[in-house]
Amino acid sequence: MASVLILMGSQSDWPTMRNAATMLEELGVKWEARVVSAHRTPDLLESTMREAEQADVRVVVAGAGGAAHLPGMLAAFTYLPVFGVPVQSRTLKGLDSLLSIVQMPKGVAVGTLAIGDAGAANAGLLAAQVIATTDPEIAQQVKDFRLAQRDKVMKNSNLEL
Repeated sequence: MASVLILMGSQSDWPTMRNAATMLEELGVKWEARVVSAHRTPDLLESTMREAEQADVRVVVAGAGGAAHLPGMLAAFTYLPVFGVPVQSRTLKGLDSLLSIVQMPKGVAVGTLAIGDAGAANAGLLAAQVIATTDPEIAQQVKDFRLAQRDKVMKNSNLEL
């Protein structure tokens, strides 16, 4: 199993969660993605977390929309850090997902990111940063990414308005 496990409640969450995978790839972090539903496959959810703990998984990135219980349920079954990504929903544009993920009870921690694509990309970056605390190669990749961001801004800072 990879260093980062990307989980989502349904296949329809992949267009959003692909942003986490893309960020991890850019930073040289191995990842694996799976669909695990908190409501439809709770036994699979629990066994996936047990398997992740026994494998080399360091961080779980979980995306869910609507009721968005997946990140919280995952966190209830593991000591691994879980980052939750609210997937934009049709009904409330992801606000429902955000509130569900961010309102965790004391003692069940989920790091909650922004709604949608930016949140997923930042979840990938944050997962890489966690791994970078013990992996010098990934640390350098994160540093290089930050420098590239800075350079891009600096290159475009002299626009004529």
